[in-house]
Amino acid sequence: MYRILIVEDEKEIRAELKLMLENALYQAEAAEDFSDIPRYVKESAPDLILLDIQLPGTDGLKICRDIRKNTDVPIIFVTSKSNAMDELNGMMLGGDDYITKPYQAPILLARIAAVLKRTGHNKIQENPYLFSRKGCELNMLEGTLSCEDRSVELTKNELRICYNLFSRAGQIISREELIDDLWENQIFIDDNTLSVNITRIRSKLKEIGIENMISTRRGQGYQI
Repeated sequence: MYRILIVEDEKEIRAELKLMLENALYQAEAAEDFSDIPRYVKESAPDLILLDIQLPGTDGLKICRDIRKNTDVPIIFVTSKSNAMDELNGMMLGGDDYITKPYQAPILLARIAAVLKRTGHNKIQENPYLFSRKGCELNMLEGTLSCEDRSVELTKNELRICYNLFSRAGQIISREELIDDLWENQIFIDDNTLSVNITRIRSKLKEIGIENMISTRRGQGYQI
């Protein structure tokens, strides 16, 4: 499933875009903090970015330029700025497409599909059982976490928890979601057992040289 990052400061438009993408079977993430989008993109590795130009404290053109220093992830500007010079600047700085608001959902979805196809970001060529984040690889078939030449095996509980975190990297996954998912998959677990498993996963990550990968968001859940 393609992961698309939405960088849009207007809450209603952000929610509208997220719903539209999810209904089209994309995995959508919406940034709410725009202070360091390039770093977030480098760590979470989305498949495509929908980027507004007018953002509080910064602008999408600068963000695009900074992203291009590290990655060729496709970027589509979705903005109310409709003059030709803005579009030209966006494309010259590394944007892959430019669409103005108000947009028609079918057209935006068609442009997203076209950019993904044109830029070679083809999920069919990827292994759906491998997830790579921050230099760490989760192999669902082998039930392992690995980094460079080091690898550790995961229990059934640990594997399912890691799948939730890796497949939705950048999002906060609540404890309730994790417990519900494990129950649905007939892995019987309670709140205390979840804490124990998270501790064990962190310990195994440390064994392969990765620390502070899973962060605890107090009162919210866990996040990679």
